[in-house]
Amino acid sequence: MSNLIERDQQHIWHPLTQHKVKKEMLPIKSAKGVMLTDHDGKEYIDGISSWYTAVYGHCNEYITEKVSAQMKNLDQVVFSGFTHQPAVELSEALIEILPDGQQKIFFNDNGSTATEIGIKMALQYHYNQQNDRKVMLAFEEGFHGDTFGAMSVSDLSVYNGAFQDHFIAVKRIPVPNGKNTDEILKQIEEIHQQTPLAGFIYEPLVQGAAAMKIHDAEGLNEILRFCKQRDIVMVADEVMTGFGKTGKNFASYYIETKPDIVCMSKALTAGLLPMGATSCTQKVFDAFYDEDIAKGLFHGHTYTANPLACAAALAGIELLTSEKIQSNIERIHQQHLAFAKKMNLNPLVKNTRCLGTIFAMDLAVENSRYGNLRDRIYNFFMSKGIYLRPLGNTVYIACPYVITEIQLNKIYIAIIGLLDILKNI
Repeated sequence: MSNLIERDQQHIWHPLTQHKVKKEMLPIKSAKGVMLTDHDGKEYIDGISSWYTAVYGHCNEYITEKVSAQMKNLDQVVFSGFTHQPAVELSEALIEILPDGQQKIFFNDNGSTATEIGIKMALQYHYNQQNDRKVMLAFEEGFHGDTFGAMSVSDLSVYNGAFQDHFIAVKRIPVPNGKNTDEILKQIEEIHQQTPLAGFIYEPLVQGAAAMKIHDAEGLNEILRFCKQRDIVMVADEVMTGFGKTGKNFASYYIETKPDIVCMSKALTAGLLPMGATSCTQKVFDAFYDEDIAKGLFHGHTYTANPLACAAALAGIELLTSEKIQSNIERIHQQHLAFAKKMNLNPLVKNTRCLGTIFAMDLAVENSRYGNLRDRIYNFFMSKGIYLRPLGNTVYIACPYVITEIQLNKIYIAIIGLLDILKNI
């Protein structure tokens, strides 16, 4: 294993890593179900589904068999000028489970490009109609990806600091908390009067990178109604929340007013292959539908609608909509609620929150997003055979839907063990 680590250090630049501080990466040899196995044979429960992707478990045989069969027939073809059955079937399957009103699917590569295209759709929607609207609206502490448009609408400076002088125009509002909706609506009204808004991008109900912060559904609905009445294009970033994590296929189902655009990735292909998708309503599409070629959406990726990724996504949707997976999601949610009730009694816990398979709790300790205490907490969990990635003083779980009751209890036991250690810090 040490040889592999040394070889890694020679040429690889890892994401979200300051390599002068983080010297070594842990080599993972295999994965199956909810378990990751390193080169020494030690196993770790994947408590965050490998960044919210492998929700049906790693190396799920149903999915790998579907992709293997597709691989022997059509592996890759340009998607400009061609189409293929896996893409057509996937578009139909997505429309079936997406919020009402979605009609067109634009395939892309990942979560950042999915939101990037959503932003471009919103801006060009107005440009094509000669509306002078060039400003996006976004939530404070939102995160939408690492490409330039996605960074522009994000509000986490640790990721964006070096690039802020190059961003598109964005105005920010607080998330609704059940008490501030009227103030937020007044703020949007003032912004819109001064600088007419093109679109509003938001993470429905859960701000993932902001440490799984959950906001008020009723307040969000009021904001969306306001936007709809003024033709401010509503872009729902469901990259993290999509495909069952919140207990529904998409978090937008919790909100009465549906989006104009939905951005998807991560669990879309069950963690097997990279892929993103951006859907939109017929109304949005019609603003691009013209004899003037320049009014088209001139955006494309080499691997757009890759047939293998489409096959993985189709298999994943079949699993998502199965009775077994839906039952598992509900069982995980109930386990989270019971655990949260216990944690709320602990003086080292500020608060807890649960939605679907997501559990989060804030520790009553000072801790920076990327600091020594955060690393100690991470290493403690790894020593217990649990893979979690704390965000500052927030510990969260976003586990695969196939996790067993016993495996999930092991994660809970490790969290309780952490609290016992923190008593002495």
